[in-house]
Amino acid sequence: QVQLMESGGGLVQPGGSLRLSCAASGFTFSQYFMYWVRQAPGKGLEWVSGISGGGGRTHYTDSVKGRFTISRDNAKNTLFLQMNGLKSEDMAVYYCICKDLGSWGQGTQLIVSS
Repeated sequence: QVQLMESGGGLVQPGGSLRLSCAASGFTFSQYFMYWVRQAPGKGLEWVSGISGGGGRTHYTDSVKGRFTISRDNAKNTLFLQMNGLKSEDMAVYYCICKDLGSWGQGTQLIVSS
């Protein structure tokens, strides 16, 4: 059974940093491109970042380039999103997804507020 479980969300001040994690199980994690997406209050889903199975290729939406870093530890079946320079517009529920398997986690909420 494919499972994705995000963690690491919370309350952070503008300009602060946070690292999200996503623990994967039930599939061969290293073989799949993984993504982070987010949904802000009252808005639709927004793709944030993606990383290839081996970690050698990464992509970011323009609004997070230079501030967010996606990475993965295939030995631990874990996906990460390091978020620096957080802004109020980053506030959302963040989900990790394996698009090819159609699997989502339950999400972890980021609140950016002073």
